[in-house]
Amino acid sequence: MRNECGGRFAFLQGVHNEVINEADPVVMSNFGLIMISVWGLAYGAASLIRSNVSWVMAIFALEKLVYVVVWVKWLSANRLSSLFERDLFAGVFYSIYGLNDFVFMLFFLWAFVSQRRGDL
Repeated sequence: MRNECGGRFAFLQGVHNEVINEADPVVMSNFGLIMISVWGLAYGAASLIRSNVSWVMAIFALEKLVYVVVWVKWLSANRLSSLFERDLFAGVFYSIYGLNDFVFMLFFLWAFVSQRRGDL
């Protein structure tokens, strides 16, 4: 059965999307998706700190690296086409979440290196 986003908020669709949960029940459980949102709050809170947060940026980069590795492993063991057949939102989500984490990992690495050199 195909579950379209319709008028729902994308966040709620992600947290309550059974196809996303079933495709990776450990990392993308409802609890896992909520904790990803908590990490987002941590990123926002860190952006308000005006002193040296270089090691916080390093930890954020490491956290993103973990998600990139998990995503690559998931892609090597699963077929995206089967997700797209079951649910468009889930297919798009699994297609891009690791790329998004990779880009943010590079950003956090840049912020870490820049702060360590005193550029920021």
